[in-house]
Amino acid sequence: MLKKFFLTCSGVDKNIIENCSDGEQNKYVGIGATVFFTAVMATIAGSYALFTVFDNLSAAIFFGIIWGLLIFNLDRFIVSTIKKSDSKWKEILQASPRILLAVIIAIVISKPLELKLFEKEINQVLLTEKNQMTLDNKTQIAEQFTPEIANINDEINKLKQEITTKETVTNALYETYIAEAEGRKGTKLLGKGPVYKEKREKHDASLAELNQLKKDNTAKIQAKELAVSDLQKNQKLSETKTQPIIANFDGLMARINALGKLPWLPSFFIFLLFLAIETSPIFAKLIASKGEYDFKLEDQETAVKTWVKQQVQQREKMLQTDIVVSKKVYDDISEEEELYTYKQKIARDLMKLQADSFYKKQQKML
Repeated sequence: MLKKFFLTCSGVDKNIIENCSDGEQNKYVGIGATVFFTAVMATIAGSYALFTVFDNLSAAIFFGIIWGLLIFNLDRFIVSTIKKSDSKWKEILQASPRILLAVIIAIVISKPLELKLFEKEINQVLLTEKNQMTLDNKTQIAEQFTPEIANINDEINKLKQEITTKETVTNALYETYIAEAEGRKGTKLLGKGPVYKEKREKHDASLAELNQLKKDNTAKIQAKELAVSDLQKNQKLSETKTQPIIANFDGLMARINALGKLPWLPSFFIFLLFLAIETSPIFAKLIASKGEYDFKLEDQETAVKTWVKQQVQQREKMLQTDIVVSKKVYDDISEEEELYTYKQKIARDLMKLQADSFYKKQQKML
């Protein structure tokens, strides 16, 4: 049962291979087994690759099986269409497009399995890239909000500086009228005289202005601090919204790019392994000598070609003979007097009818 299945996988003519020796059958059983297991590996590789895209196990398995069947059909077609001949160069030339196709299939099959085999290393590369992307993203978002926040903070500092400057002036006026009262400066007369009262009034006026300035600037500072807080919240919100995009940066293309940043030698040897598996049925047929199956297949194909050629030649001869006979028949008929008289009578009647019809039309026009 298994032998018949692998023979089917190899694409051989069952009617021919059943009449061949066991050794010849085993050769094609090996080729069929290689084709089958390559398709199995393609199914696994395709399922994993599609799982990284759809993130759905059922869909990945379903489309992976379809992909495996496609690879199986291609491999079976490649192997079954290579014919043995007496010239090795002719065989190599015949197999070259199929070898190229096998190389492409090997690349497609090996790449998803490489992604799975080096999954931990790829995750490390992706983690590093995600961290860098997070930092870059925060920097880019900060560049959108930082200038405005800095401008508002400068305005807040100016308002605070105004209060500080006014406090300095007011404190200086306070010191001036106290020193006047104590006789340390100004008139240097102890007591609260007219000069003291004048300086006290200036201080009181400055103190009232200071209190009003504090009230006004405090309200402005609170409004500006609230604006800064809103900008900072929007900045955090932008970072929160963009973070899931960075966190999900682990799709198929991202993993392939991450794989390219790893040392190439292990990946290259895995590719060579699948290339050897994929091309082994082709090279097995190229290297092997012309066997019993090849001779019988060539005999059958030659017999069909000869039969078709005979049929074509017979049809050409029949056509030529029919043309010659038809020409002779019509030549003989053309010389018969009875046929000539009959056709002459019909032609005369037809011309009479045409003349009558023309006369009636002319009569209607008049």
